[in-house]
Amino acid sequence: MTEVALEFDRVSYSYGQNLNAVDEVSFQVMRGEFLCLLGPSGCGKTTCLRVAAGLNDLAEGEVRLSGEVVSSPTVRVPPEARSVGLMFQDFALFPHMTVADNVGFGQRGRGEIGEGLKVPELLERLDLSSYSKSLPHELSGGQQQRVALARALAAGPDVLLLDEPFSGLDPSLRSRVRDDTLHLIKETGTTALMVTHDPDEALFMADRLALMRAGKVAQIGVPNDLFFTPKDAFVAQFFGETNLIDGFVDQGWVVTELGRLRQTSLPEKSKLEVLVRPEAIHLCPIEGPGMPVVEVEASRQLGRQSMIHMALATASGNLHLHCKMDGQFLPAPGERFGVGVNPDLVYVFNK
Repeated sequence: MTEVALEFDRVSYSYGQNLNAVDEVSFQVMRGEFLCLLGPSGCGKTTCLRVAAGLNDLAEGEVRLSGEVVSSPTVRVPPEARSVGLMFQDFALFPHMTVADNVGFGQRGRGEIGEGLKVPELLERLDLSSYSKSLPHELSGGQQQRVALARALAAGPDVLLLDEPFSGLDPSLRSRVRDDTLHLIKETGTTALMVTHDPDEALFMADRLALMRAGKVAQIGVPNDLFFTPKDAFVAQFFGETNLIDGFVDQGWVVTELGRLRQTSLPEKSKLEVLVRPEAIHLCPIEGPGMPVVEVEASRQLGRQSMIHMALATASGNLHLHCKMDGQFLPAPGERFGVGVNPDLVYVFNK
């Protein structure tokens, strides 16, 4: 049976009397798992990380590391006595220490660390060997990030805590560095809890996600669960743009201005909130009088995809929609197309 490495049990935390930053949050991080706390600014994810690290005292609930209570209203194990590694957003490297000394700082007196790695081996794994005698200010942002990761892993922590560790890097470098980070964490079997506001990053990094909203966990599960079976509109919209359309249930079908989109078990005649991802909409030749028809308003190339802005004429006026299609497809304003919809990227909620 897989061991629980970190557990939050009905944890609440307030900044003053009027701001409940974390509200009865419960979740578990299993040994060797990579779990992401995801959500918009102010949702409580960073507060959870600080509570796990022991940087914030706890008034309600419990935090347990390997089954041992480390935070509660009556117990407070200080950060330095917890087997956790911390990797901050600003890296927090010691400016007067070399790369090798920064990495070795966390394992002084410990000898070898988890997985038998020593400082030279960590530097080699992260392509930092040639910078071992350099000072932090002589490194690029990506190199500083890798030094911070190596230092956090050097003490062989039971749990590695990462606070938006890639947010300061440019997009191309961010992709490469987070890939290196994930590989090293997985190779060493390290348990990790990472905070991020970037849904694409969370989908890439995490074994499981906990999406937070206003101090609570809105949904927790594997990435595919949150993306393809969101519990509510907030979860669906957080993972990318959606077209919001009204609908209703007719003979077990979701009926909208875009046609009958998918089957549902919701009660007959229920009024629905229907979210359709732009990637779900496919433009095609108009095939008959029953097919929904849109008129192109604008089209733009977005890297490997084309974004088309379009209008669907309805009884109450034009419905503005967005469509994303792979490759180069840039129809001119005024062109008209029929519409097909992939039901796997349609999310339905009862109003």
